[in-house]
Amino acid sequence: MLRTFVLRLFVLCLLTPAAFAQTVAITFDDGPALAATPRLTPAGRNAALLAALARHKASAALFVTAANGAIRPEGLALARAWGEAGHVLGNHTMTHPDLHAQSVSLADYQQQILDCERIVAPLPGYRKWFRFTYLREGNTPEKRDGMREFLRRQGYRNAYVSLDTSDWRLNDKLVEVLEKNPDADIAPIKAAYLAHIRQRALAYRALSQQLQGRDIAHVLLLHHNLINALWLNDVLAQFRSMGWTIVTPEVAFADPVYRLQPERAAPGQSLLLSMARTLGLGKFEGWERLVDDGDYEIEALARQGL
Repeated sequence: MLRTFVLRLFVLCLLTPAAFAQTVAITFDDGPALAATPRLTPAGRNAALLAALARHKASAALFVTAANGAIRPEGLALARAWGEAGHVLGNHTMTHPDLHAQSVSLADYQQQILDCERIVAPLPGYRKWFRFTYLREGNTPEKRDGMREFLRRQGYRNAYVSLDTSDWRLNDKLVEVLEKNPDADIAPIKAAYLAHIRQRALAYRALSQQLQGRDIAHVLLLHHNLINALWLNDVLAQFRSMGWTIVTPEVAFADPVYRLQPERAAPGQSLLLSMARTLGLGKFEGWERLVDDGDYEIEALARQGL
């Protein structure tokens, strides 16, 4: 299995020039969310995300977790707004179960996908793109292989992530601070968030060069949450200031790297981390910042009294 993966990786490296240098596609999970947050209503958060994308002429993808909002008319309307704005809608299950949990069977997980599809498929922009919850593809060969066959049979693309972030962790901190004090100074959280995105982007770019010998077309994972509603415009502007080009998810997924199926030795990984572990790269320089779930930033904010 490892030898086959290495051979495929080598062939893809030979076939692909550095045509995707410094590009990134923007994708969001878990939306549209109807949960209440400080400062913005659910509709306000949705509108802010779409406005930031429009401002940068960026086409994105939203992976819908239907029970977060789309099962209700007002939530379905928020999802529809993404399709009507020209963005892709994908499938992220009904209730976001963990395929690695013993209590979640392969059949249950597959039903979650079919149930979500039934709700979201009629909307404009829906594509048969599926993103695994928690980026976990099955903790047993039966689950892993069963899901690969299921997705193939149903005509779904595995919507891999190469550039994952801990935006959800910093969002939790942001909400916590604002719930305690609606007028709190949140500038330090914004600065920490933008620095986090930059660090992850540069680290994963370096890893792609190490593994593929080139810049791949990155797929960024964010979430449909308050932190991005407030600062997505700044995130996109930062990518542009770094010299990165924002491309559509469809363009990014055309990169041959997304045809690979590495073995996921640990749960919840970006495609690049999975490749690194499959190839036996071990604990490379900077790996700890890619797997710390934002601990570095949270600890730094704690030292600032947040």
